[in-house]
Amino acid sequence: MTTSTIDVLCAGIIVSDHVCEPITHMPRAGELILTPSTQLSVGGCASNVAVDLTRLDRKAAVLGRIGSDIFGQHLKDELARQQVICDYLYESTTVQTSTTLIVNVKGEDRRFIHSVGANGEFDGTEITRELISQAKILCIGGYLLASSLSQQNVINVFKLAKEAGVTTVLDVVTPQQRDYWNDIKDVLPWTDYFMPNDDEAELLTGLSDPVEQARKMHDAGVGTILITCGDEGTVVMSKDDRFRTRCYPVDFVDGTGSGDAFVAGFMHGLLDHKSLRDCVTCGSAMGASAVRAVGATTSVFTADELADFIDRHPLEATPL
Repeated sequence: MTTSTIDVLCAGIIVSDHVCEPITHMPRAGELILTPSTQLSVGGCASNVAVDLTRLDRKAAVLGRIGSDIFGQHLKDELARQQVICDYLYESTTVQTSTTLIVNVKGEDRRFIHSVGANGEFDGTEITRELISQAKILCIGGYLLASSLSQQNVINVFKLAKEAGVTTVLDVVTPQQRDYWNDIKDVLPWTDYFMPNDDEAELLTGLSDPVEQARKMHDAGVGTILITCGDEGTVVMSKDDRFRTRCYPVDFVDGTGSGDAFVAGFMHGLLDHKSLRDCVTCGSAMGASAVRAVGATTSVFTADELADFIDRHPLEATPL
């Protein structure tokens, strides 16, 4: 039996984020708006989750594609500084690193301008049986945004994980307003934990009620569905438990990366063999920590900070 050397293999989209501190309003054509600062930071589901896990003292590896450019080099340097295993970053010689311009406006949701870049070349075949066998959890982040990552390729990879006894976690990004059900339904039976937000889940299911969204995806075969609903908390549905939690009230600065922090916190609980409700508590607390500063991973809790926060702030769960 192969011994796991990685807690979580985080595969999927890797992005260089350029994000501004909140501005008063969106500029009109030709208008210049001042912001206190902008920063270049790690972004993308796979890399965000990996960084958050290392903050929690977990051994995380990131797998995906970047360009041979200054943005890719910055990502490699920053991920290595955060002690993420970067051995499985593949450089494209034809396209640039994926980038996102994130505009924060006070009192409003973020605006995103995104270039798919090298993420468009990621198709999942990079995730080999050998790599999977080295991990306890395989997390694929950014499915549906990485254009070459087909549903069948995700199924093939998750089948390998099942054979190896590795837990499977899936997260999505829905870049267009369209029906995604046929792109997701066949991968759900191979997914142990699926974590969309309620807006993504509406596009996936065609339903507006998070409880009905969860029911449709659970009936389609997913092991556990967790739908994050912003200020409304999280809807959770598994074979043995169905409940809803509230959201932690925090000082909100920038919501970038909060969903990825939830995923990381949840898996942190899984690695400690916590109950489903305690895993959701870990995820919710990590998600709350991420919104306190500009940047996807800037303000996420360390392991000690997370434990202390949870001890002081129990999270209520209401049965569905």
